[in-house]
Amino acid sequence: MRLVRPLQEFISTETLGGLLLLAAAIAALAWVNAPFGDSYGDFWSARVVIDLNIITLDESLVEWVNDGLMTVFFFVVGLEIKREVLRGELAEPRKAALPVIAALGGMVVPAAVYLAFNAGHEGEDGWGVPMATDIAFAVGVLALLGSRVPLSLKVFLLALAIVDDLGAIVVIAVFYTDSISFGWLAAAIVLLAITAALGRLGVRPAVVYVAIGLGAWLCVHESGIHATIAGVALGLLMPIIPFLRPREIESSAPDLVKQFEDSRGAGTRDGDENSRSALRDLEALSRDSHAVLDRFEHTLHPWTSYAIVPLFALANAGVALDSTAISNAAESRVTAGIALGLILGKPLGIVLFAWLAVKFRIAALPADADWPRLAAVAMIAGIGFTVSLFIGDLAFQQPSLVDDAKIGILAGSTIIGVGGFVALWAVSRTTIESA
Repeated sequence: MRLVRPLQEFISTETLGGLLLLAAAIAALAWVNAPFGDSYGDFWSARVVIDLNIITLDESLVEWVNDGLMTVFFFVVGLEIKREVLRGELAEPRKAALPVIAALGGMVVPAAVYLAFNAGHEGEDGWGVPMATDIAFAVGVLALLGSRVPLSLKVFLLALAIVDDLGAIVVIAVFYTDSISFGWLAAAIVLLAITAALGRLGVRPAVVYVAIGLGAWLCVHESGIHATIAGVALGLLMPIIPFLRPREIESSAPDLVKQFEDSRGAGTRDGDENSRSALRDLEALSRDSHAVLDRFEHTLHPWTSYAIVPLFALANAGVALDSTAISNAAESRVTAGIALGLILGKPLGIVLFAWLAVKFRIAALPADADWPRLAAVAMIAGIGFTVSLFIGDLAFQQPSLVDDAKIGILAGSTIIGVGGFVALWAVSRTTIESA
């Protein structure tokens, strides 16, 4: 139950988040293609300036979303990666092998498909765009099929997507950083080291981690490395072990409950104060029984799924779909490379690498799974949206290439998402009827 409950909460949150993400993407497309569509670009390009005297942050509204709010999203990704690696599906090498190897194939093959169209051309730098899986959309599609999809395959997809996110983070940090200011980078490393030390020293207030995290974000932002990398690093450094052990809780809680009951029944001012004190101590006891990592993830995951990621989609998914844009995209190597990378490269890479892992006995198929259903899930993993849009914004400087990339992401994700749903529904129905 300790592992199943967080998994169920994660799936539930991502399912609703996927619906909100879809609504935001449709809203962005409707806005930019409406008669007042020019207001879309005008609104998101508005400048927001924060002057701190020693440094001034001058960013457009969309850049604040991408560099600021998305740091929170990647912070939660960092928390999820650490949790899965240390005590989740990636903690056991045998269990982790299949999603890790499959995710590797799901990154390498789409990038290769993209480069087959774009190597040596102006859109060559966009090879990282079709590598990503959108967890929210993918989980949302699985949720539509309910119990037809075994829990083991849902876990496989989640683990694969988390490894996928890690790969995307490495790609962003290594390949989409133009220049580095080593002074700012050194300051960021010092703050991250302090964050790691705080956990070892048993520092408990979350506000301390938030304050140092903001400083680390600012230093990474000024260093030239994309600011969202600070979020991932901070997530990986959050303490995962609770400050209080179960034995300490069991020994303290009954005394505090007794103190509360006795004080409450006293009917005096001192009794009221003692009861409030007991409640505060019980609250602290409850809080310290959960790791800082768990507290942050429980608090922030709904915010990222229900607000930040949909807002990111609203700010970035808008692309004009007039005849000129569609005609240009139809002839674009970038659009073709991304769309086919998602539609063909992603599922092919996942299935091929998974098959090799099983054939050479490095891993085994998940329980209650077979190759047809795993292939259908691999198709759903081809839905690349949030991180794909994010990488596309980093990869391309020309607005026309950014628009071509968006059309490729939207087209490829829609086609493979619908195809994956139909395929998984068909093979699950066949399995149920034959059982």
